[in-house]
Amino acid sequence: MIDFTQIDYLENGNERQKRAFEVLTKYKIFEKLSKYSPLLAGTIPIEIDIAGSDLDIICEVDPGFEEDFLEELRSCDLIPQEIDVKVENITLNGERSIVLNFMLEEFPIEIFGQNKPAREQNAYRHMIAEYKILQEKGEEFKKKIIELKKKGIKTEPAFGMLMHLENPYEDLLK
Repeated sequence: MIDFTQIDYLENGNERQKRAFEVLTKYKIFEKLSKYSPLLAGTIPIEIDIAGSDLDIICEVDPGFEEDFLEELRSCDLIPQEIDVKVENITLNGERSIVLNFMLEEFPIEIFGQNKPAREQNAYRHMIAEYKILQEKGEEFKKKIIELKKKGIKTEPAFGMLMHLENPYEDLLK
């Protein structure tokens, strides 16, 4: 299995993964976020991305420090001052979270911070489960997922449709 805790696998992946690796490396994203234990999650790592798919970077952020987190990202030049950033403080599954969205070259970037180790966050856990399913079910299944995504269906519901899951967000974690 791919070690998704590091991003070096992207360097030898498909063209979009190679380009993601170049951008993440050029801007030293993971180095600058290192104290937040960042992990890349989502569709690009498991090759089910479509045009416009973002790079999801999940981080462990202590509660109450969301503003410090945002300021630190600005001060370390992770997010250049001239780039417009959308920031949301949300509660997801009963947990406070901070979500930052911005563009870095051609990639939409989403940085998601929650007071939970990144490996335990649902975005990472879903990606690992989806990767295992894709390995098991093969290329035709993968193509069907991508086609559903192109029709506007989100990733977990797409898996749910093809696998007849009642609640894909929960069932994928089982």
